[in-house]
Amino acid sequence: MRAAKTRLTSMLDPVTYVNRFNIKQKTMNASPGRSLLPSKSGLLAVATAVLITGTLTLALHARVAGQDGPQDKIPLTVEAISYSQQHSYQREVSYLGLVVAGRKANLGFELPGRIATLPWHEGSPVAKGQVIATLDDATLRAQYNVTQAQLEQSRTELELAQLNAKRQKDLRATGAVSREAFDETRLGAQALASQVEAVTAQLQSLEINISKARLLAPYDGVIADRFVHEGSVVSPSAPVVRFIESAGREARIGVSVSRTKSLKPGTYYPLTLRGSSFKAELLTLRPDVDPITRTTTAVFAIPEGIEAVDGEPLTLQLEESVNATGGWLPIAALLEGSRGVWNVLQLNKKGGYYTTSREAVEVIDIRNDQAYVRGTLINGSLVVASGLHRITPETPVQVQP
Repeated sequence: MRAAKTRLTSMLDPVTYVNRFNIKQKTMNASPGRSLLPSKSGLLAVATAVLITGTLTLALHARVAGQDGPQDKIPLTVEAISYSQQHSYQREVSYLGLVVAGRKANLGFELPGRIATLPWHEGSPVAKGQVIATLDDATLRAQYNVTQAQLEQSRTELELAQLNAKRQKDLRATGAVSREAFDETRLGAQALASQVEAVTAQLQSLEINISKARLLAPYDGVIADRFVHEGSVVSPSAPVVRFIESAGREARIGVSVSRTKSLKPGTYYPLTLRGSSFKAELLTLRPDVDPITRTTTAVFAIPEGIEAVDGEPLTLQLEESVNATGGWLPIAALLEGSRGVWNVLQLNKKGGYYTTSREAVEVIDIRNDQAYVRGTLINGSLVVASGLHRITPETPVQVQP
């Protein structure tokens, strides 16, 4: 650059230019009888050229001086965070489970018959003792009326037989009635008494069957499903409706066997249902392991007032300690390196500013926007927290106060 400047200066120097011009003029006018002095027009041209040349020379000097001078770089301002190393950390562990009704059953009749009424639909709440469905009991009631008439007849015959036996007992004392006739009357009265008892029992059986023609709710619950409709003929124990208890909901959650030692029945633990958390009491821990999930079932009582549907998923939130040396850094402080390795930019003090250098780290765990890492960082190192796309290693930076 300086050599070019020297050459241009020598070429555009006004004195040199004039000397060359005069030499040229002398050469051209070196003939006998002609003056060697330049004409007025030639002098004007020379003056104009000198003026232009001077202006260009000054501009060139200014440009070259601007290029050769040192340019001070302003360090970038970055946000820094201190890497604090620890030997373990706490993490949240979630175990998935299901809401289970305390009691649920498929309800049906004990007797065969035709469905007379079934007014409920799926989702209908039914109180304990309410009639869910009824059978056509016309035949049972007819049998009941016949049996009741037979009972009245048997009672009448028994009363007459007892009166005859009493009379013959009195006559037997006087010898008017033989012993054989008296025994026959007495035993006949006893047979009628047994017949009355049999008919009474038959009448009671019919009363029970008539009551069984009505399907009652065994507890407060909800009709989950209907399997038949009015007019259907059902056999004994055939399911009519699926009935689920309204109260007494439970949560059954599969927990790893190693965590069951820290769970104590009677203690309240946090459960999460549809994004809402609540405390639930641990009722029991099953003593067996599920052959499919390889977990032990923990049974929790869902508090009253929590709307939970049978079969709905929910989670148990627990904390556990993980023994691993490392520290927490923002995810924004991580740079993707080669071969799956992550890097961070460490800040190194250098005079009145910092420079950056890459350090390799391993991501052990992630929690929200934080990552638990370990690697070549030492405890207390300053790390660039964000804006890594603007910075390269050895870039001078200053830390945001």
